Amino acid sequence: MTTINDIAKLANVSRSTVSRHLNKNGYVSQDAQVRIDKVIKETGYLPSQSAQSLRTKKTGVIGVILPKISTETASRVVEGINQVLQENNYQMLLTQTLLNKEKEIEFIPLLQARHVDGIILLATNTDDALVNEIKKAKVPVVVLGQDMPETTSIQYPDYDATKNMVNYMIEQGYRRISFIGVPEDDPAVGITRKKAYLDTLKEHQLPVKKEWIAYGDFSIPSGYEAMKTIMGAKQKPDAVFVVTDNMAVGAMQYLKENNLQLPQDMGIATTGVSRLSKYIEPILATIDFQNEQAGMAITKLLMEQLVKTDKTKKITHTYRRLPGNSL
Repeated sequence: MTTINDIAKLANVSRSTVSRHLNKNGYVSQDAQVRIDKVIKETGYLPSQSAQSLRTKKTGVIGVILPKISTETASRVVEGINQVLQENNYQMLLTQTLLNKEKEIEFIPLLQARHVDGIILLATNTDDALVNEIKKAKVPVVVLGQDMPETTSIQYPDYDATKNMVNYMIEQGYRRISFIGVPEDDPAVGITRKKAYLDTLKEHQLPVKKEWIAYGDFSIPSGYEAMKTIMGAKQKPDAVFVVTDNMAVGAMQYLKENNLQLPQDMGIATTGVSRLSKYIEPILATIDFQNEQAGMAITKLLMEQLVKTDKTKKITHTYRRLPGNSL
């Protein structure tokens, strides 16, 4: 196995010169740099990661905490994260909580024990215990998806985007708009999107009925069951807003199985831009939260925090409405 001493001998320089060049620490003449790089290329030498970590106290690894890696939102965010990490010569260590709030808290010290340089958290809650764990962390922690005090974070525009879509539904002539949400454990999706739905209907003096509101757990089957519950109401709605794309697919399946034509008999809109939506008819009217870009943006914020951690920053991400033909 080629060692740093071998590289120095073959390049006709001192061991310390090779070390300075590899660590980008100190002066090395242009001629020496060329010779060292040539030898490294010819020998296929790879610097010891552990030795570099001891010298720099950096591992080149970023921890990422996800709710569920199987969701399309998470996978798209990870694509964006990975792109920026690769550009900055970092590797990724993934963990998933399976929507367990306690795991979000537990994974922060766990990842620090693995000596990550920083942590990206796709949070599902804003509990004080989680906020405190972030504040105690010895490495920078940035949050995507929730607004937490004293943290560097990017929030999705859940309220504005939901109002935008519900207003669009009203513009299309719908007046009895039902709602499929998720539990309030997730403040952004469970509370904020529901509030925007309720506020918009109130502004337009449209009816809100308890029997037109049901809940799922982010999955396709739960959307199916929630739609079934809503359609059991004595007075039927003429449209449904669903807070996630997966549940919207389930809701759509229930409506089709019960011979309702979309959008003639029932309009449906959602958020998320699922890849699955390209292959179903009608194409879902949806909100695109541009998750790859969000993943890139939160990772760039972390890169900033790795250099300077004395100031928090909060950003609201962008969105766009995609009309589809389900309304």
